[in-house]
Amino acid sequence: MPPDARITESVVEDAALAWLEALGYTVLHGPDIAADEPHAERSDPNYHDVVLDDRLRQSLVRLNPELPREALEDAYRKLMHSDAPSLLERNRAVHGMTVDGVTVEYRREDGSIAGTQARVIDFDTPENNDWLAVNQFTVSEGQHTRRPDVVLFVNGLPLAVIELKNPADENATIWSAYQQLQTYQTQIPALFATNAALVVSDGVQARIGSLGAGKEWFKPWRTITGREDASSRLSELQIVLEGVFEKRRFLDLLRYFIVFEDLGGGRLTKKMAGYHQFHAVNVAVEETLRAVRAACGRWSRCWRVPRSSERLSRRRPCARASC
Repeated sequence: MPPDARITESVVEDAALAWLEALGYTVLHGPDIAADEPHAERSDPNYHDVVLDDRLRQSLVRLNPELPREALEDAYRKLMHSDAPSLLERNRAVHGMTVDGVTVEYRREDGSIAGTQARVIDFDTPENNDWLAVNQFTVSEGQHTRRPDVVLFVNGLPLAVIELKNPADENATIWSAYQQLQTYQTQIPALFATNAALVVSDGVQARIGSLGAGKEWFKPWRTITGREDASSRLSELQIVLEGVFEKRRFLDLLRYFIVFEDLGGGRLTKKMAGYHQFHAVNVAVEETLRAVRAACGRWSRCWRVPRSSERLSRRRPCARASC
């Protein structure tokens, strides 16, 4: 019997959930949160809802305590009903709101109108967000009902989908999982309006890519911390989960390393940085900050950026005029 013959897709799924739980994600079983269940988090018994409403609403309140209820309702509506002619354009619109905040207006006590950005995610303090992994999350849209293997939610928004295949099945490869994701994007596109990352794996090999990307742009993630390539003894699935979906790294990827490019003629593409680009930029920023601090002499009085991924435009000016 070959060494992987006893490995099944459910074993791979359980391993993925265990790695995510170790990263601090709450893990729930999709059928347990369906409508009418004792621990229901979904309201539609027909599985048309893809956003976890209560988690999103609670997050908006928690992250925007200064905003009145009507402003938070406005932010919620805009996130839920982003109109655009294509899935990728809807994804770009929601990505912008997720990263930059949702533009809302509300009436002050004196009757004047104020405008501001309602935060959807706390990028500075990962633990201020709600992190959830759900397996077997059923979604129905039109005539189709599908059940992706694992969906990752941040503040109630489905930001990543992981599709797994059985490594013992010679006919089921990572590219079978990739093709399954293409089917999902066509048949249940509502799940992908907020999507930031797609992962395919057979438990041994794994690839990560973005919405609309061809299979040639689904790439391995070869490091966890960025200091060195991960051990060959680790599965590629473990590496991509721990290397990308650790909370700080995933927020940085979402905020700084995903871009949309207009190709002309109405064509739009979405691009995600590879692991080498992600870590190279962070190292370069950290080295720049280290050099500035050294030149200043007393770094505590100089530009202070708490993480290498913080952009230089967010720096605090040095207290020494000569620095």
